[in-house]
Amino acid sequence: MEFLSYLISGISLGSVYAIIALGYTMVYGIAKMLNFAHGDVIMVGGYMSFVAMSALHLPGWVSVLAGMAVCTVLGIVIEALAYRPLRSAPSLAVLITAIGVSYLLQNSAQLIWGANPISYPPVVSGTLHLFGGQLSISYVSLVTVAACILIMLALTAFTSKTKMGKAMRACSEDKGAAQLMGINVNRTISLTFAIGSALAAVAGVLLCSSYPTLMPTTGSMPGIKAFTAAVFGGIGSIPGAFLGGLLLGIIESMAKAYLSTQLSNSIVFAVLIIVLLVRPAGLMGKYVPEKV
Repeated sequence: MEFLSYLISGISLGSVYAIIALGYTMVYGIAKMLNFAHGDVIMVGGYMSFVAMSALHLPGWVSVLAGMAVCTVLGIVIEALAYRPLRSAPSLAVLITAIGVSYLLQNSAQLIWGANPISYPPVVSGTLHLFGGQLSISYVSLVTVAACILIMLALTAFTSKTKMGKAMRACSEDKGAAQLMGINVNRTISLTFAIGSALAAVAGVLLCSSYPTLMPTTGSMPGIKAFTAAVFGGIGSIPGAFLGGLLLGIIESMAKAYLSTQLSNSIVFAVLIIVLLVRPAGLMGKYVPEKV
């Protein structure tokens, strides 16, 4: 039962990583940009939902919607002001800008809410007891896994079945050709950032509900690990981000339980290095030769 408990904990944590990684992989897949401020959007979503629950006394599900709405607008603004002018710039300029946006969000949160951690009220409470109480699963974990699966299926259907989803895939292949075919590239990329930021808000609420502490740096390490999960599964692939997030969470949980809590992060990144040595494109990524 102990192993099963650690496995469920790993799947729950991996589901949070997968939701964040889906945002990373969508932005990279369509805009070919690595939005390293994505982790801090998670933090903003957590704070917005906290304000909705504690100050406005709104129900948990309404606070999630409030966090998603704020982060959606934030994602559109970040793309328009910070990334759109650099769309043709070298990748190093985009990377430096993303780091700048990340620190801007962290320091803004510190000025507004302070640097000290606050206790986050979980949006879902309660525990499910199985096998005569030998195995306990929190309802937050069940909601997290269910939300991750639903989001992955919804994104897959959206990108393959809808007109806007097909426009996103066209922009991913060739932005110039997509624009010649009448697709509004700016609007498509803005929508991609909006969806990714909304997913970050959901992940922020679920993460803070599972680990009820919130501070300006809350999203930094989960953001890095989620990016690792996206690369692990094959960045640009929605099923790959899902698989990479789950595997990363399970590896981290098992490493903490059976090897070392202090070395768990090192073990996670070591596994990533080994996988990339064997499969440079990730587990479900495809190597596409560049045409010249």
